[in-house]
Amino acid sequence: MVEVLDRPLPRPADASYVEARLLEALVEAHLALRFLREGLVRNAADKAFQAWKALLATLLRLELERLKALVRTEEERRWLESKAMPRVPAAKMKSLSRLLEEVGHGGISLWTDRALDLHDYQHHGPDPSGELSKYAAREDAVADIKSVLQELARRVEALKSRVRWSDELERVLEEVKRALGL
Repeated sequence: MVEVLDRPLPRPADASYVEARLLEALVEAHLALRFLREGLVRNAADKAFQAWKALLATLLRLELERLKALVRTEEERRWLESKAMPRVPAAKMKSLSRLLEEVGHGGISLWTDRALDLHDYQHHGPDPSGELSKYAAREDAVADIKSVLQELARRVEALKSRVRWSDELERVLEEVKRALGL
């Protein structure tokens, strides 16, 4: 399954782009859960963040035309298409999530904030002082990793009717849900 992450990513204009990014999100989620089982919480936090980022890329592609209609300038529209969607820069994830909320993806900003907190945890680990990480203890990070992955699985499953759904996507989604106890 990990070999999925080494496949070349299709161009965003290709019909297979959405399926590839969804599969990436699920494989990253699966790896996060594996790392949790092995006690590698910081690595799991990174994989959960990467999974969420891939989900955002999927949603940005699916909603691209609606998002482009929301922004004010042609430069912003070009940026959405050429940079935001394919790269999903961490520094722009909050504003991109707010745009996604405007086109109907309710609550995604709060989940993106949590994924960004996990990204910080991956770099700094637990920090009882709260200066470098929002997590005083690894158990807090574990709880958020699991909740982000549960939300990711829920959102991916909700997209079934909007995307080309493959047997591979179904299999990996079921594995993630099983590992989460869903």
